Amino acid sequence: MDYILQYSIFILILSVLLGLSSFKLYQKMGYKGWEAFVPFYNYYIIQKEVGEPKWWVILAYLPIVGPIMMTVFHLFLMKKFGRTSALEQILTALLPFIYLAYSSYFQLNKVDRFAVDDPKAKKESFLGSITFAVVFATIIHAFVTQPFAIPTGSMERTLLVGDFLFVNKWSYGYRMPMRPVALPFLQGTIMDTQKDGNPKNDPKSYVDAIKLPYFRIGEFKKPKKNDIVVFNYPGDSVHTAIDRKDPYVKRCVAVGGDVVEMRAGNLYINGQPEVQMADAEVQRSYTIYTRSEIDIDYLWKNLAYLPITDEGETKEGLHYYQFQGLTKDLLAQIKAIPEFVKAEEVLGEKGKGAISYYPVLDENGQYVNDGTGHALMSKKVDISQSIFPINKPWNQDWYGPLTIPKKGDVITITQENLPEYKKLITEFEGNILEFKGGKFYINGAQTDKYTVKQDYYFMMGDNRDASLDARFFGFVPETHIVGSPMFTWLSLQGTFDEGPKKVRWERMFKATNTGEKEKTSYWWVAAAILILFFGWEFFVKLFKGKNKEEE
Repeated sequence: MDYILQYSIFILILSVLLGLSSFKLYQKMGYKGWEAFVPFYNYYIIQKEVGEPKWWVILAYLPIVGPIMMTVFHLFLMKKFGRTSALEQILTALLPFIYLAYSSYFQLNKVDRFAVDDPKAKKESFLGSITFAVVFATIIHAFVTQPFAIPTGSMERTLLVGDFLFVNKWSYGYRMPMRPVALPFLQGTIMDTQKDGNPKNDPKSYVDAIKLPYFRIGEFKKPKKNDIVVFNYPGDSVHTAIDRKDPYVKRCVAVGGDVVEMRAGNLYINGQPEVQMADAEVQRSYTIYTRSEIDIDYLWKNLAYLPITDEGETKEGLHYYQFQGLTKDLLAQIKAIPEFVKAEEVLGEKGKGAISYYPVLDENGQYVNDGTGHALMSKKVDISQSIFPINKPWNQDWYGPLTIPKKGDVITITQENLPEYKKLITEFEGNILEFKGGKFYINGAQTDKYTVKQDYYFMMGDNRDASLDARFFGFVPETHIVGSPMFTWLSLQGTFDEGPKKVRWERMFKATNTGEKEKTSYWWVAAAILILFFGWEFFVKLFKGKNKEEE
């Protein structure tokens, strides 16, 4: 309800601005000046006067889409009064209420001149215009489904680097936009300026000052274990707006109340080995030793594209390579090549925590060398690259046990578990947590108890040794859940990696979140869309021709 109330206030403010700026314009069109202040009706009048469909008014009050449609209506209003030059249209779009007011109160001589439109131009179909295309695409992008690309190998072999997906935003209920004024199709920033190396200073694609609370509609189900989920990265320090944080895709391995544990690289949930879906394969990182250099291109062409790093040569003259994401079958095939000597699985040391630190930079922003050819590290912990929570002796292969919080859980806060729950209490649930005089205070009240307000999830990549997942950034709150991938509409190898470039036709228009090894194909959907898109005009003409013949 807070969302609806705050958004209603936002609409009322816009309506007041429109009324104040165009009061006299409405009077000159033969209406009462106060009618310019009435939400919906004020834009309805504009549509009525210019002869455009009146149902478009509804679009003006949708988040994200609204500002685009309001601009269209303002341009219609200015066109009604003859202000149609390029400069006038630019001023109307960029300074809407200011320029409307200027035209209304200070340019009365020109406002009085009603435009005489060419009948053909007035009847021009909005459906075929660029504006409608942008609006329609924005509606689909913001409210139905969003395209998503896989740039890393964390979900291999389920989702491959270079897969392009459509994400269903209604899978777990639709999360309403929290920044309603934003440029369409952009996630967080407009561009990477690379000006000072700080992404926080890049121009944002949204207006951060206009913010709305979390609100989800149609939440008929929640993420469950083994679902592939798209969510906003909780560790994003650049964007404070939840829905503008970087989108990630991982598998939900545990929900609230579950206990997660990694033993020697193997995942256990509630003390039991994970139940693996048919479309997921156990993968490991290995150091492969060979007698001589191997032909990496040959492996890519004859086995599969694999992330391979040439680590150099040992004192004994053996070449060694770092392989990520090897399944049992792929490892067996590599062992069969003539150059192979031995394979060693890469595992972290049990009881040794994985903590990363920021490097030391000089005044020019360059790394400071420690004298051995490596960057000198500072004492400042890099949370994003360190195992969560940072006070545990855990690493990627030996992790937990860690209990996932759920709504209604009562947490007893201690100094020991503070790194585990601090972000949950403060950032995710909006409280002020302090430690003074040996006691904890939440929102000014002394207490060491806290009741969790929402459900949390633990997300991991199928390629466990090459995945920046919840082992690093911790719990994923329900506020960060976006949806689930529906199908792969395009798959290009070599787009985000250095492997041989090719189109993976066999993956296109295949379902992505069924858990089945053999995915359902949606080629027929693609064909239907293409036929409808390119053949629409033909079918319309054909239908009209038949009607004329019957007459």
